[in-house]
Amino acid sequence: MIAGAPASGKGTQCELIKAKYGLVHISAGDLLRAEIATGTDNGKQAKEFMEKGQLVPDEIVVNMVKGRLLQPDAQEKGWLLDGYPRSYSQAMALETLGIRPDIFILLDVPDELLVERVVGRRLDPETGKIYHLKYSPPENEEIASRLTQRFDDTEEKVKLRLQTHYQNIESLVSIYEDVIVKVNGNTTVEDVFGEIEKLLTSSLDKKTEMVAS
Repeated sequence: MIAGAPASGKGTQCELIKAKYGLVHISAGDLLRAEIATGTDNGKQAKEFMEKGQLVPDEIVVNMVKGRLLQPDAQEKGWLLDGYPRSYSQAMALETLGIRPDIFILLDVPDELLVERVVGRRLDPETGKIYHLKYSPPENEEIASRLTQRFDDTEEKVKLRLQTHYQNIESLVSIYEDVIVKVNGNTTVEDVFGEIEKLLTSSLDKKTEMVAS
């Protein structure tokens, strides 16, 4: 499992983990969208709640996640659960199904940096490319003049999202405290991945030893 605040670099790290270890990457959000698009039973139920502007109940999402985790590819290659569970009840539902990670990676980035990363983000509506005014500015004036900011990429909204993120993590600590590892996300992408690599490789070695013995 991997968790991180908005703009902690979680998406990038998931791609690197997937590429190196061949794990099946499962994001509850993507799963939800896919099931709604294909019109599965879970998808239909979820859609009804979303159309009313309500949150999709835990049991529907847990069923989706469980179904995906039990598919042969996830069983065979192992899985990377991204940004889920988000609450104590979701985590407990997975526990009762015997679904538990070997390791829970928590990307740790100071709040002021997260706010700066988000508030400086801009989108080029023509190419879909994401820029950052400080870290990856647009190539020229023409592009700069058409960049837009997402409506929820404001300081006020980010701080609310951060608050929710910390509440979520706090509710999970008691369940996963023996497998949670904080990784400093305030360095280069390569350095962060280097840390994650060490953790995953040592976890894999331990599993191999256990199987061998």
